[in-house]
Amino acid sequence: MNDMIYSVYGINGPVVTVKGSVPFSMQEMVYVGNKRLIGEVIAVSSEFTTIQVYEDTVGLKAGEPVVGSGNAMALLLGPGLLSNIFDGIGRPLDDMFEKQGAFINIGYGEESNEKKWSVEMLISEGDEVKQGQIFAVINETPVIKHKCLVPYGVNGFAHNVAVSGEYTLDDVLAQVELPGAHTLPLKMSQHWPIRTPRPIKEKIPPSIPLITGQRVIDSLFPVAKGGASAIPGGFGSGKTMTQHQLAKWCDADIIVYVGCGERGNEMCQVLDEFSHLIDPKTNRPMTDRTVLIANTSNMPVAAREASIYTGVTIAEYYRDMGYHVAMMADSTSRWAEALREISGRLEEMPAEEGFPAYLPSRLSDFYERASYVRTLGGDEGSVTLIGAVSPQGADFSEPVTQNTKRFTRCFWALDKSLAYQRHYPAINWMQSYTEYYSDLDKWYEQKQGADFVTYRKRIMSLLNEEDGLIEIVRLIGSDVLPDEQKLIIEISRVIRVGFLQQNAFHAEDTYVPLKKQKLMMGVILHLYDKAQSLVQQQVPISDIMSTGLFEKLTTMKYEVENDRNDKFDLYIKEIDEKLSAFGRDI
Repeated sequence: MNDMIYSVYGINGPVVTVKGSVPFSMQEMVYVGNKRLIGEVIAVSSEFTTIQVYEDTVGLKAGEPVVGSGNAMALLLGPGLLSNIFDGIGRPLDDMFEKQGAFINIGYGEESNEKKWSVEMLISEGDEVKQGQIFAVINETPVIKHKCLVPYGVNGFAHNVAVSGEYTLDDVLAQVELPGAHTLPLKMSQHWPIRTPRPIKEKIPPSIPLITGQRVIDSLFPVAKGGASAIPGGFGSGKTMTQHQLAKWCDADIIVYVGCGERGNEMCQVLDEFSHLIDPKTNRPMTDRTVLIANTSNMPVAAREASIYTGVTIAEYYRDMGYHVAMMADSTSRWAEALREISGRLEEMPAEEGFPAYLPSRLSDFYERASYVRTLGGDEGSVTLIGAVSPQGADFSEPVTQNTKRFTRCFWALDKSLAYQRHYPAINWMQSYTEYYSDLDKWYEQKQGADFVTYRKRIMSLLNEEDGLIEIVRLIGSDVLPDEQKLIIEISRVIRVGFLQQNAFHAEDTYVPLKKQKLMMGVILHLYDKAQSLVQQQVPISDIMSTGLFEKLTTMKYEVENDRNDKFDLYIKEIDEKLSAFGRDI
């Protein structure tokens, strides 16, 4: 840490300059002003050092001291992250509320580490330890074991190993003797720079889907574990609700939810809902395996920019323990707006729509941290990134959405018109896409059978055909269409209403297992095949519609319980019986 003290020269919102040759390094964390506001060095020259401050600079004056820490902007990683709520730079809001009340005062330091944790030591005196190795285990919550890891770059032999018992984060659990007669203390916590990806042994190609229980995602537009997906949509299209469903139902072990620049009342609702949400996997509070980061739109803009990195660093930390982590970022547009504001304060040359020219590289830095890996300790873990995008006026051609598409392989485009029709999730099947088919089809074929992939391709084909026919219907009406094309429109309506539309508040429809999804697609396509055969035999489509089968299949999702797949046989039987009255050999 630097002993010399330097002073503030200029203040421009969250941007502070220090004049002269200052021995601060890039991305070093510094303390600004008498109240020791947390800041980070973002530019260094022989004349000025520029700092972005993560707290409100109101009241800061020129001449107040700036003190370097000697370390990069880092996060304290250890037990206590789960079931907790943090601000954008990793400070616990609950702890701040207890000490300061409802309003955050500037200059708040790190939380106290007096809480004791019950530690089970996994190493003994004289054992060889290596980087990434699990040396102790803590029951962080009733459902998640916190695995204490040997820090990166530490390889040696353990001495003065503590016995299993209760310790605080600051207690030394062992000493590691390094080459050269140096020793390093092992604690249950460690610091890690938030902008630096955590090291791994190797990346593993994605081959397993993140199962969400949402039919339009799992069946049509799946994302791989360790992959990256974007959810763009205008105001009111259901981005937050979709992310809530994914957080509750996806088969990740741990959820990291980052509220980045969202409205305060909406963020309060999120925090309140998560605190009362019961995890369907464990029947315990959802917070037992959730980390929440709240940085609302009225909080300092620089902290909003850091909140994304704080969240992904926590996600990587649990990934290194061998967990599968899903991180929800809501929304990356507000994060990009923070970049734009800081860039403007720095008087940088603006690019498209005022965003800085380095917006694509910053988005790339974030989404590239999604990965399925083999950790330094030899386990497999993953971080799946799901970023919401809030384009103004639902304009997907704006820079944040377009650049996000460059770095994500899955795109769930939310449609405001679908949301206004109460079609949720409002994912537009014509604008959405996924590039994970080639990676995941083998898994689907092995676990669900080859017909799952076949069904998906046929469903997408029907929806594509319907999209072209709808344009004709709008121009000249449906009466001019031949019955074969009328059938495509009718079966596509069943697909849209009975399969793609999903009710988050219905006990049987809020989450649907893959097996049921496959059987639902199979029944719909069975009806289509039988009806198509009749149409080819000149049976009027109106007669086929009069059987009520099409309407019946739209309610199938409610009528069949998730554990009663045998009921789909009754639908097949009813289709065969009712349509057999119209012709032979169908």
